[in-house]
Amino acid sequence: MSDQTRFILNETDLPKFWYNINADNPVPPAPVLNPATKEPVTPDFLAVIFPMLLIEQEVSTEAYIPIPDEVYEMYKMYRPTPLIRARRLEKELGTPAHIYFKYEGVSPSGSHKTNTALPQAYYNKVSGTRALTTETGAGQWGSALSMACKFFGLDLEVYMVNVSYQQKPYRRYLMETFGAQVFASPSDRTQAGRAALARDPNTPGTLGMAISEAVEVAATSGGLKKYSLGSVLNHVLLHQTVIGEEALKQMDMAGEYPDVVIGCVGGGSNFAGIAFPFLRENLRSGQRTRLLAVEPCAAPSLTRGVYGYDYGDTARVAPIIKMHTLGHDFVPPAIHAGGLRYHGMSPIISSLYDAGLIEAVAVPQLATFEAALTFARTEGILPAPESSHAIRAAMDEALRARETGEKKVILFNLSGHGHFDLSAYAAYNEGKLEDFESPEEAIRTIPERLPEIPSMQSA
Repeated sequence: MSDQTRFILNETDLPKFWYNINADNPVPPAPVLNPATKEPVTPDFLAVIFPMLLIEQEVSTEAYIPIPDEVYEMYKMYRPTPLIRARRLEKELGTPAHIYFKYEGVSPSGSHKTNTALPQAYYNKVSGTRALTTETGAGQWGSALSMACKFFGLDLEVYMVNVSYQQKPYRRYLMETFGAQVFASPSDRTQAGRAALARDPNTPGTLGMAISEAVEVAATSGGLKKYSLGSVLNHVLLHQTVIGEEALKQMDMAGEYPDVVIGCVGGGSNFAGIAFPFLRENLRSGQRTRLLAVEPCAAPSLTRGVYGYDYGDTARVAPIIKMHTLGHDFVPPAIHAGGLRYHGMSPIISSLYDAGLIEAVAVPQLATFEAALTFARTEGILPAPESSHAIRAAMDEALRARETGEKKVILFNLSGHGHFDLSAYAAYNEGKLEDFESPEEAIRTIPERLPEIPSMQSA
């Protein structure tokens, strides 16, 4: 065991490959379905919104996918990212546990999202794409993609969930600084947006609505624009595995191996990024690391949702996927300031959770912000509210270790900083935030609101 606090890799230690969990997953996800025909999607259908190079990654079962030289050089702007032992937090908690965090907030856009924004922009550029569309919730993804698009000379339209558009203007300003056009979603620019506004002119918006708008714009552009997604799908998750690959090397530098690896989950990308390389070691080498996904009680797709086929968006134009879902019509409460608002979950993470290969827990909003303040006041880093869900779970693990006297090794992904989230912190400090749990009635009726897929009921 090392007495260091920071574990820094050299540029030469930057992984040259992304890891693809599809190569080792004993329970591969069910087929993706066409929203119109409800039959398995074809490459031609997906090619309307994605470049073929990303579609190939989506369905690949190769274990390691080479990182293109152009992306590799851009990764060097901020990668490898540091692994830090949270010694002051350990002391504050009085725990025998050793707590480590992988800090992705050092990326230029402030979060892990840059890890997939750069390759997605690159693959679109070399495929001849001139412009992208996307959605964003809290703004981390929109910020990362706007920067990546500027680097590769692509235009970008961002549909930002309305409540975040109003609450987090500085994320919007950052996107616009990189040259993106940002619209509050639902907007009057699309059929999906106008329909949502007709149903509720005061809607706070949802990621499902924003996805509908971004997909519609790409699909109706005549091939001029493609759609880019910041989470959920396999090609996005595998780009994030540079996090876990680096962390494996850094834990070796620390002379320890984690008993539990923790990440927050909305769509699943940052959890997958740190957890999948450790899951590979569980599957291939007999390691027994627990992998813990942490979601908000306000949007508990894994812990309270239904595992079944559902639309990926509200307007039902995106593909239908088998996942843990709260229903594509789910609308999180406006009082929820912690992010992670998506109604569903990555199909791969859903299948792993259903098979018992990973764990999940939901944490309430107030306890999450309490943990964020404790972390900021001990470690000096203001965490993004999303990342703070992982901090909450890591602290809970450390407190249980204090009770039992176990010397656990805990690793979590600090996926971004919270410098653009100060309005949420202000609301918490002023006592304006509340805990919220989805009503039992809303959970009970999820199956009634999912699409009927007769030919896939046994899938």
